[in-house]
Amino acid sequence: MRASSTTRQSDVDGGAGDGAPPRTGPERAPDGVLAARSRGRTTTDRTGGAAAVAWSAVLTVAAALLTVLLALAGRYGPHRDELYFVEAGRHLAWGYPDQPPLTPLLARAADLVAPGSLFALHTVAALAVAGTVVLSGVLAAELGGRSSAQVLTAVGVGTGAVVVALGHILSTATLDLLLWTAITYAVLRVLRRDDARGWLVVGLLGGLGVENKLTTALLLVAVALGVLLTPPVRHHLRTAWFWGAAGVVALIGLPAVLWQASHGWPEVTLAREIRLENVTVGGRVGYVALVLVLLGPLVTAIWVYGLVRLWRVPALGAARPFAWAFAALFVLFLGTGGKGYYLVGLLPVLVAAGTCGLVERWSVPEARRAVVILAVVGAIAWPASLPLLPARGYDGSFYAAMNADQAETIGWTPLVRAVDGAATVGHATAIVTANYGEAGALDWYGAPVPVYSGHNGYGGWGPPPGATGPIVLVGYDTAPDWASGCRTVARVDTGKGIDNQEQGASVMLCAGPAGTWSDVWPRVRHLDA
Repeated sequence: MRASSTTRQSDVDGGAGDGAPPRTGPERAPDGVLAARSRGRTTTDRTGGAAAVAWSAVLTVAAALLTVLLALAGRYGPHRDELYFVEAGRHLAWGYPDQPPLTPLLARAADLVAPGSLFALHTVAALAVAGTVVLSGVLAAELGGRSSAQVLTAVGVGTGAVVVALGHILSTATLDLLLWTAITYAVLRVLRRDDARGWLVVGLLGGLGVENKLTTALLLVAVALGVLLTPPVRHHLRTAWFWGAAGVVALIGLPAVLWQASHGWPEVTLAREIRLENVTVGGRVGYVALVLVLLGPLVTAIWVYGLVRLWRVPALGAARPFAWAFAALFVLFLGTGGKGYYLVGLLPVLVAAGTCGLVERWSVPEARRAVVILAVVGAIAWPASLPLLPARGYDGSFYAAMNADQAETIGWTPLVRAVDGAATVGHATAIVTANYGEAGALDWYGAPVPVYSGHNGYGGWGPPPGATGPIVLVGYDTAPDWASGCRTVARVDTGKGIDNQEQGASVMLCAGPAGTWSDVWPRVRHLDA
């Protein structure tokens, strides 16, 4: 937006400029310490360039998003991963083949508060994303941006397609987004205020993050590398507080690591499978493309500008480690077959750095228009992330191609009805499914006989005890060699035109396992991403 003769946002909001000489006078002190007018007096901000948080404005943005998410929390159905997490929470452990225990623990808590409530499950996700939006605004304040920069950051992050999607589905990525943003803010406070005691907070958050996803350790290492490569803050690596924080992370994260080690590192096996699937030219192009659309094209332009500012603007030197961290993780995930959304937790600080620079060039009306534009443009993609359209018409829209995950929340009840019918007619003693989503759906909605699966965590919860009578198999393309006397008795039809993993899935009635369950169970078990 072009310069205006009206009052400039930089005159109101402060913030680190793009290399321009610092202003003198009542608006900004000569030494770069921010000054603000308060009831006719000039007061000095002693927080190393941070601005006061515009709590009412930032909380309003977060509350608006939370209201939308809660209003839609009960629409469609649970995602296959959510169904798995609820059941994993009923088998609490220090780890699972595909993740540490934090997300299953929260899913279990929601299910205990309101058993079988989709609203309760999605409330956890909605609160996590609302917290992320608040932290995004606070990050902008810590970088020196006043109210307009904080609101612009909160809106830019809060309207992103991936962010609102994570606010509707409880997943490890949902909590990752919140925890990575919180870690980023805690580190930024330490470095900008040069208060090494804050590293202990970073350690607590980092340990909690490792108990959600082990990849949080990569974030912590990348940030430490960024500190090492940034001379003005490098001295923090020599403090006892920094190494104490590393010890806290190791202590809190140790149970999840020990569980993985004692079970043969199944997450490493899964990561290897993901790498083989994604390390192709098409997969890597898709990775880069996803990173660039996570928050929408306009916000991407802002965070790329913010990334450049972290490299170039001397006043942002304390935040430069995040530029190094983003670059390091971007290259690491590109080379190892990671997924683009792994990086979303580092984007809020880059968005904040971008908005702080932009509002210095804009008038107050221009900044307000930018907030409206970001909100409107971001909302255009929301039907791909949120259940705004009728379920029957979703798959026929172009939004389905943008986000396949949302289709995985539709059509569970037809599957349950088909399986219930086969189990009842065939006098089955057990149901065995090909994947944890199908098993989770049958557990969630209720099945006439016990449900089992060999997929990931379900495989470790054991085979049917003792009985070897008729069984129902769900989702197998052909009869597996460990079952005998199988015939297809039904096909799943979601009835809503949704083309997801369960559409057309086979339902087989079998005489039983080809041997005892303890004999065949190793062949039933499998690890898949």
